[in-house]
Amino acid sequence: MQIPVHDTKGQVLEQIEISEGVFGVPFNQSVVHQAMVRQLANARQGTADSKTRGQVIGSTRKLYRQKGTGRARRGSMNSPVLKGGGVAFGPHPRSYRQAMPKKMRRQALRCMLSAKVAEDKLIVVDGLELSQPKVREMVTILQSLGVDSSVLIVTPERDNNVIKSCCNLRGVEVSQASLLNAVALLSQTFLIMTLPALRLVENIWDSQKSVSAGVSEEV
Repeated sequence: MQIPVHDTKGQVLEQIEISEGVFGVPFNQSVVHQAMVRQLANARQGTADSKTRGQVIGSTRKLYRQKGTGRARRGSMNSPVLKGGGVAFGPHPRSYRQAMPKKMRRQALRCMLSAKVAEDKLIVVDGLELSQPKVREMVTILQSLGVDSSVLIVTPERDNNVIKSCCNLRGVEVSQASLLNAVALLSQTFLIMTLPALRLVENIWDSQKSVSAGVSEEV
């Protein structure tokens, strides 16, 4: 499978061969959905807490006598039906964490990367070297590459100039190649990768290379 490499002005420099094991995988909707739900669930803190009627500070005396008032039979002021009382079925600290086999997590990323290629939403550039943070220069680069929607920019390692040039642009996110995740790929329409980042992604997530190198994907 071949894909063009552009410069920052949008000109095609060359055609390169990319790995079928990463960018040519059939889309598996159930695996991708599970990976996204898992990541969102694991991001939840689960620290919300509410007090039950036994935890609310207040008198436990009976508010008024059982009979003869013509009103409902009231117990203590901590009852959930009274203002200031406890919460009957409120939230309590819990863990929302979900487990997912490593092979399935890696397969989900391959499916999402392959979908970007199939939809012509993957743009490979030779490099994004910026001498200093410049939002206007980043806007010009995105326009030259034909990006008219949200975009995820992937670099081989942390690049502060690229990050600072994109921090005020709506719908533009920056990520390292080794930190690609389901939510980031699904949240953005376009995917821009530098050539070194592309090769790093292939080395990390190419199943054929992992097997040939004797690297196990077991959990």
